[in-house]
Amino acid sequence: MRIHHLNCGTFCPVGGPLMDGASRGPLGRLVCHCLLVETDRGLVLVDTGLGLEDTRRPYPRLSRFYVNLLNIQLDPEETAVRQVQELGFRPEDVRHIVLTHLDFDHAGGLEDFPQATVHVMSAELDAAERRRRGFVAQRRYRPSQWDDVTRWRRYDSGGEPWYGFSAVRGLEGLPPEILLVPLPGHTWGHAGIAVDVGRHWLLHAGDAYFYRGEMGRDRRCTPGLRAYQRLMEVDRRARLANQDRLRRLALDKAGEVRLFCAHDPVEFERMRASAPIGESLRV
Repeated sequence: MRIHHLNCGTFCPVGGPLMDGASRGPLGRLVCHCLLVETDRGLVLVDTGLGLEDTRRPYPRLSRFYVNLLNIQLDPEETAVRQVQELGFRPEDVRHIVLTHLDFDHAGGLEDFPQATVHVMSAELDAAERRRRGFVAQRRYRPSQWDDVTRWRRYDSGGEPWYGFSAVRGLEGLPPEILLVPLPGHTWGHAGIAVDVGRHWLLHAGDAYFYRGEMGRDRRCTPGLRAYQRLMEVDRRARLANQDRLRRLALDKAGEVRLFCAHDPVEFERMRASAPIGESLRV
Protein backbone atom coordinates (compact mmCIF):
# COMPACT_ATOMS: atom_id res chain seq x y z
CA MET A 1 0.00 0.00 0.00
CA ARG A 2 1.39 3.37 -1.01
CA ILE A 3 -0.02 6.65 0.22
CA HIS A 4 0.34 10.07 -1.37
CA HIS A 5 -0.38 13.14 0.77
CA LEU A 6 -2.05 15.81 -1.38
CA ASN A 7 -2.79 19.45 -0.71
CA CYS A 8 -6.05 19.96 -2.61
CA GLY A 9 -6.72 23.58 -1.75
CA THR A 10 -4.86 26.51 -0.21
CA PHE A 11 -6.46 29.23 1.92
CA CYS A 12 -4.70 32.49 2.80
CA PRO A 13 -6.94 34.18 5.39
CA VAL A 14 -6.16 37.55 6.91
CA GLY A 15 -4.54 37.14 10.31
CA GLY A 16 -1.18 35.58 9.57
CA PRO A 17 0.13 33.90 12.73
CA LEU A 18 -3.18 34.49 14.50
CA MET A 19 -4.55 31.89 12.10
CA ASP A 20 -1.81 29.37 11.36
CA GLY A 21 0.67 30.13 14.16
CA ALA A 22 3.57 30.28 11.71
CA SER A 23 3.18 32.98 9.04
CA ARG A 24 5.05 36.25 9.44
CA GLY A 25 2.97 38.45 7.18
CA PRO A 26 -0.67 39.60 7.27
CA LEU A 27 -1.93 36.48 5.50
CA GLY A 28 -1.96 32.97 6.90
CA ARG A 29 -1.77 29.68 5.05
CA LEU A 30 -4.04 26.68 5.50
CA VAL A 31 -4.15 23.53 3.38
CA CYS A 32 -6.68 20.85 2.42
CA HIS A 33 -4.82 17.68 3.34
CA CYS A 34 -6.15 14.68 1.39
CA LEU A 35 -4.80 11.17 0.89
CA LEU A 36 -4.49 9.12 -2.26
CA VAL A 37 -4.11 5.45 -1.35
CA GLU A 38 -2.88 2.89 -3.86
CA THR A 39 -4.50 -0.46 -3.06
CA ASP A 40 -4.97 -3.78 -4.85
CA ARG A 41 -8.59 -2.70 -5.36
CA GLY A 42 -7.78 0.53 -7.16
CA LEU A 43 -7.09 4.04 -5.93
CA VAL A 44 -8.82 5.39 -2.85
CA LEU A 45 -9.15 9.11 -2.07
CA VAL A 46 -9.63 10.30 1.50
CA ASP A 47 -11.48 13.61 0.98
CA THR A 48 -11.20 15.51 -2.30
CA GLY A 49 -10.57 19.13 -1.35
CA LEU A 50 -11.80 21.65 -3.90
CA GLY A 51 -12.92 20.41 -7.31
CA LEU A 52 -12.04 21.46 -10.82
CA GLU A 53 -15.39 23.20 -11.33
CA ASP A 54 -14.90 25.07 -8.04
CA THR A 55 -11.81 26.70 -9.53
CA ARG A 56 -13.37 27.34 -12.93
CA ARG A 57 -16.82 28.48 -11.83
CA PRO A 58 -16.71 29.20 -8.10
CA TYR A 59 -20.16 30.79 -7.88
CA PRO A 60 -22.69 29.53 -7.00
CA ARG A 61 -20.84 26.29 -6.26
CA LEU A 62 -19.04 28.00 -3.38
CA SER A 63 -20.28 30.54 -0.87
CA ARG A 64 -18.91 34.04 -1.38
CA PHE A 65 -18.79 34.35 2.39
CA TYR A 66 -16.29 31.50 2.79
CA VAL A 67 -14.30 32.34 -0.34
CA ASN A 68 -13.72 35.84 1.06
CA LEU A 69 -13.35 34.87 4.72
CA LEU A 70 -10.74 32.22 3.95
CA ASN A 71 -9.24 33.94 0.90
CA ILE A 72 -9.47 30.67 -1.03
CA GLN A 73 -6.86 30.30 -3.77
CA LEU A 74 -8.70 28.75 -6.72
CA ASP A 75 -5.82 26.91 -8.37
CA PRO A 76 -6.88 24.10 -10.74
CA GLU A 77 -3.46 22.46 -10.43
CA GLU A 78 -4.15 21.82 -6.75
CA THR A 79 -7.30 19.82 -7.44
CA ALA A 80 -7.16 16.11 -6.71
CA VAL A 81 -8.00 15.17 -10.30
CA ARG A 82 -5.08 17.16 -11.70
CA GLN A 83 -2.68 15.67 -9.16
CA VAL A 84 -3.95 12.15 -9.81
CA GLN A 85 -3.25 12.70 -13.52
CA GLU A 86 0.18 14.15 -12.83
CA LEU A 87 1.04 11.02 -10.85
CA GLY A 88 0.35 9.01 -13.99
CA PHE A 89 -3.14 7.74 -13.14
CA ARG A 90 -6.50 8.30 -14.81
CA PRO A 91 -9.51 9.76 -12.97
CA GLU A 92 -11.35 6.46 -13.48
CA ASP A 93 -8.57 4.69 -11.56
CA VAL A 94 -10.03 6.28 -8.41
CA ARG A 95 -12.50 3.58 -7.43
CA HIS A 96 -13.46 4.83 -3.97
CA ILE A 97 -13.66 8.12 -2.07
CA VAL A 98 -13.92 8.06 1.72
CA LEU A 99 -15.12 11.34 3.26
CA THR A 100 -14.49 12.83 6.67
CA HIS A 101 -17.54 15.02 6.00
CA LEU A 102 -19.33 16.94 3.25
CA ASP A 103 -18.15 20.52 3.83
CA PHE A 104 -17.38 22.35 0.57
CA ASP A 105 -13.61 22.13 1.05
CA HIS A 106 -13.67 18.37 1.60
CA ALA A 107 -16.18 17.23 -1.05
CA GLY A 108 -15.71 19.71 -3.89
CA GLY A 109 -13.96 17.21 -6.14
CA LEU A 110 -16.49 14.38 -5.93
CA GLU A 111 -17.81 14.93 -9.45
CA ASP A 112 -14.28 14.87 -10.89
CA PHE A 113 -14.38 11.11 -10.24
CA PRO A 114 -17.80 10.03 -11.56
CA GLN A 115 -16.99 6.32 -11.46
CA ALA A 116 -15.98 6.30 -7.79
CA THR A 117 -18.08 4.96 -4.95
CA VAL A 118 -18.40 7.55 -2.16
CA HIS A 119 -18.32 6.32 1.43
CA VAL A 120 -19.74 8.57 4.15
CA MET A 121 -21.49 8.41 7.50
CA SER A 122 -25.29 8.30 7.21
CA ALA A 123 -25.67 11.15 9.70
CA GLU A 124 -23.49 13.37 7.52
CA LEU A 125 -25.39 12.73 4.31
CA ASP A 126 -28.69 13.24 6.14
CA ALA A 127 -27.47 16.56 7.55
CA ALA A 128 -26.22 17.75 4.16
CA GLU A 129 -29.43 16.79 2.38
CA ARG A 130 -32.10 17.54 4.98
CA ARG A 131 -30.73 19.83 7.67
CA ARG A 132 -29.33 22.73 5.65
CA ARG A 133 -30.95 25.39 7.77
CA GLY A 134 -29.27 28.49 9.12
CA PHE A 135 -26.45 30.70 7.90
CA VAL A 136 -23.58 28.21 8.34
CA ALA A 137 -25.37 25.06 7.17
CA GLN A 138 -26.57 26.70 3.97
CA ARG A 139 -23.05 27.83 3.11
CA ARG A 140 -20.94 24.89 4.27
CA TYR A 141 -22.92 22.28 2.30
CA ARG A 142 -23.04 22.92 -1.45
CA PRO A 143 -25.25 20.31 -3.14
CA SER A 144 -24.13 21.40 -6.60
CA GLN A 145 -20.75 19.84 -5.77
CA TRP A 146 -22.28 16.38 -5.47
CA ASP A 147 -25.75 16.40 -7.00
CA ASP A 148 -24.57 14.09 -9.80
CA VAL A 149 -23.11 11.52 -7.39
CA THR A 150 -25.15 8.31 -7.40
CA ARG A 151 -22.78 5.74 -5.90
CA TRP A 152 -23.17 6.53 -2.21
CA ARG A 153 -22.39 4.03 0.52
CA ARG A 154 -23.77 5.09 3.89
CA TYR A 155 -22.66 3.80 7.28
CA ASP A 156 -24.08 4.05 10.78
CA SER A 157 -22.07 4.70 13.93
CA GLY A 158 -20.93 1.88 16.16
CA GLY A 159 -18.83 -1.15 15.52
CA GLU A 160 -15.74 -2.91 16.76
CA PRO A 161 -13.49 -0.67 18.91
CA TRP A 162 -10.31 0.85 17.51
CA TYR A 163 -8.02 2.30 20.21
CA GLY A 164 -11.11 3.01 22.32
CA PHE A 165 -13.07 4.62 19.47
CA SER A 166 -15.95 2.90 17.74
CA ALA A 167 -14.95 2.08 14.18
CA VAL A 168 -16.84 1.18 11.04
CA ARG A 169 -14.99 -1.74 9.48
CA GLY A 170 -15.57 -3.70 6.33
CA LEU A 171 -16.28 -0.70 4.09
CA GLU A 172 -17.86 -2.10 0.94
CA GLY A 173 -15.26 -2.80 -1.75
CA LEU A 174 -12.38 -1.44 0.33
CA PRO A 175 -9.49 -3.32 1.91
CA PRO A 176 -9.81 -4.01 5.66
CA GLU A 177 -6.94 -1.63 6.41
CA ILE A 178 -9.23 1.41 5.91
CA LEU A 179 -11.70 2.32 8.67
CA LEU A 180 -14.23 5.06 9.40
CA VAL A 181 -13.93 6.46 12.95
CA PRO A 182 -16.99 8.55 13.94
CA LEU A 183 -15.96 11.91 15.46
CA PRO A 184 -19.11 14.09 15.54
CA GLY A 185 -19.14 17.67 16.72
CA HIS A 186 -17.77 19.70 13.83
CA THR A 187 -20.65 18.27 11.81
CA TRP A 188 -23.28 15.70 12.76
CA GLY A 189 -21.68 12.89 10.78
CA HIS A 190 -18.04 13.89 10.91
CA ALA A 191 -15.55 10.99 10.94
CA GLY A 192 -11.85 10.33 10.95
CA ILE A 193 -10.31 7.91 8.46
CA ALA A 194 -7.81 5.38 9.82
CA VAL A 195 -5.41 3.59 7.47
CA ASP A 196 -3.17 0.72 8.53
CA VAL A 197 0.16 1.19 6.71
CA GLY A 198 1.86 -1.75 8.43
CA ARG A 199 4.31 -0.16 10.82
CA HIS A 200 1.64 2.10 12.27
CA TRP A 201 -1.76 3.64 11.63
CA LEU A 202 -2.45 6.96 9.99
CA LEU A 203 -5.50 8.81 11.28
CA HIS A 204 -6.84 11.60 9.12
CA ALA A 205 -8.86 13.46 11.76
CA GLY A 206 -10.51 15.81 9.28
CA ASP A 207 -11.80 18.90 11.08
CA ALA A 208 -12.03 17.29 14.52
CA TYR A 209 -9.30 19.78 15.34
CA PHE A 210 -7.59 22.52 13.32
CA TYR A 211 -4.28 23.32 14.98
CA ARG A 212 -1.38 21.07 15.91
CA GLY A 213 -1.11 22.55 19.41
CA GLU A 214 -4.54 21.17 20.28
CA MET A 215 -3.02 17.69 20.36
CA GLY A 216 -0.29 18.73 22.82
CA ARG A 217 -0.42 18.67 26.58
CA ASP A 218 -0.99 22.43 26.79
CA ARG A 219 -3.92 22.34 24.30
CA ARG A 220 -2.91 25.47 22.42
CA CYS A 221 -4.90 26.91 19.53
CA THR A 222 -4.56 30.17 17.64
CA PRO A 223 -7.30 32.77 18.24
CA GLY A 224 -8.39 32.72 14.61
CA LEU A 225 -8.79 28.96 14.37
CA ARG A 226 -10.45 28.76 17.79
CA ALA A 227 -13.07 31.25 16.58
CA TYR A 228 -13.50 29.44 13.27
CA GLN A 229 -14.08 26.10 15.00
CA ARG A 230 -16.79 27.65 17.14
CA LEU A 231 -18.42 29.17 14.08
CA MET A 232 -18.55 25.78 12.36
CA GLU A 233 -19.42 23.41 15.21
CA VAL A 234 -22.84 21.80 15.55
CA ASP A 235 -22.24 20.22 18.97
CA ARG A 236 -19.58 21.87 21.14
CA ARG A 237 -19.66 19.26 23.87
CA ALA A 238 -19.13 16.41 21.41
CA ARG A 239 -16.44 18.32 19.51
CA LEU A 240 -14.41 19.07 22.62
CA ALA A 241 -14.91 15.57 24.01
CA ASN A 242 -13.57 14.06 20.79
CA GLN A 243 -10.64 16.47 20.82
CA ASP A 244 -9.81 15.25 24.32
CA ARG A 245 -9.96 11.63 23.17
CA LEU A 246 -7.77 12.38 20.16
CA ARG A 247 -5.28 14.21 22.35
CA ARG A 248 -4.96 11.21 24.64
CA LEU A 249 -4.49 8.98 21.61
CA ALA A 250 -1.81 11.28 20.17
CA LEU A 251 0.08 11.41 23.48
CA ASP A 252 -0.31 7.80 24.61
CA LYS A 253 0.04 6.00 21.27
CA ALA A 254 2.47 8.23 19.43
CA GLY A 255 4.47 5.27 18.17
CA GLU A 256 1.42 3.44 16.88
CA VAL A 257 -0.82 6.16 15.43
CA ARG A 258 0.27 9.18 13.39
CA LEU A 259 -2.47 11.76 13.75
CA PHE A 260 -3.09 14.81 11.55
CA CYS A 261 -5.96 17.14 10.70
CA ALA A 262 -7.11 18.54 7.40
CA HIS A 263 -5.90 22.13 7.44
CA ASP A 264 -2.72 22.57 9.50
CA PRO A 265 0.15 23.43 7.08
CA VAL A 266 2.88 22.64 9.61
CA GLU A 267 1.48 19.15 10.19
CA PHE A 268 1.33 18.72 6.44
CA GLU A 269 5.00 19.63 6.05
CA ARG A 270 5.96 17.38 8.96
CA MET A 271 4.23 14.47 7.26
CA ARG A 272 6.27 15.15 4.15
CA ALA A 273 9.54 15.41 6.04
CA SER A 274 9.01 12.25 8.07
CA ALA A 275 7.06 10.12 5.58
CA PRO A 276 8.28 6.54 6.05
CA ILE A 277 8.90 4.01 3.31
CA GLY A 278 5.65 3.32 1.52
CA GLU A 279 4.38 6.86 1.80
CA SER A 280 5.06 9.83 -0.45
CA LEU A 281 3.91 13.42 -0.29
CA ARG A 282 2.50 15.55 -3.06
CA VAL A 283 2.37 19.32 -2.47
